[in-house]
Amino acid sequence: MKAIVLLNTAAGSRVDDRQRLLEEAFSAAGIEAEIRPNTGSNLDHEAQVAAALAVDVVVACGGDGTISSVARALVGTPMPLGIVPLGTLNHFAKDLKIPLDVAAAVKVIAAGRVSRIDVGDVNGRVFINNSSLGVYPHFVLNRDSQRQRHGLAKWVAMLPAVLSVLRRFPMVHLRLATDAKTIERKTPLVFIGNNDYQFDLFNFGQRNRLDCGELSLSIAKVHTRWGLFKLIVRSLAGCLDQARDVETFHASSCLIETRKHRLPIALDGEVIHLCPPLHYCLRPAALSVCVPENV
Repeated sequence: MKAIVLLNTAAGSRVDDRQRLLEEAFSAAGIEAEIRPNTGSNLDHEAQVAAALAVDVVVACGGDGTISSVARALVGTPMPLGIVPLGTLNHFAKDLKIPLDVAAAVKVIAAGRVSRIDVGDVNGRVFINNSSLGVYPHFVLNRDSQRQRHGLAKWVAMLPAVLSVLRRFPMVHLRLATDAKTIERKTPLVFIGNNDYQFDLFNFGQRNRLDCGELSLSIAKVHTRWGLFKLIVRSLAGCLDQARDVETFHASSCLIETRKHRLPIALDGEVIHLCPPLHYCLRPAALSVCVPENV
């Protein structure tokens, strides 16, 4: 088996140690691997180039953002995605039951078991985990700004980012239409998941399946800063009351219209700006992924 291995060198420290560990793991698994370090700025392009080569798998080594960038380039192609989770949260890897240990994750790739899974899409932009609008993209932008300006760790920068979001309290006036219904809401947060999430809005829960062909849609019911603060606390504590806190439903696609001409959207934890209307859809079986036997 031949593999191109894309290692995000911007995702953490000890890059040389990680590269050495990867080389040893792929060699031990019998995979002929070419490891290509990347700063993360053009991972999707590097993945497109790798997919055109005579290899059996393209491997993403990093966190959810890295994996999402590489996956985006492989959607709609026969090239399978291999995953070596090196991030902090590793939501996608956990949902696919991929081991967090490097050697064990490489063994999954070497076993060669490939499954087709769904991806989400908004205005032509692919996401593998989730997308959101409202307070969360503003939170991410503020957190990243705090890190750049003050050199804070991600977790430390979260507190001032939360306080900033509560102070600004950005609300979204939206009209959301699916095949089944059309609703109008004013809310601080809309969450769109690729397949069904075990409900935990800010922790983003976990998914049991990624091939059910539906988006999960959640709209926060709170309308005050205090209500949002309590929602965040209950979410972080893992004790959300779905009936009280959020409105949830499922659809294969939806159209979101807002009063704003341009707004920040979070895709797999990264923030981009899009112009409404936002066309969300589920692209079934669009991505091939190396998975363990128990998935």
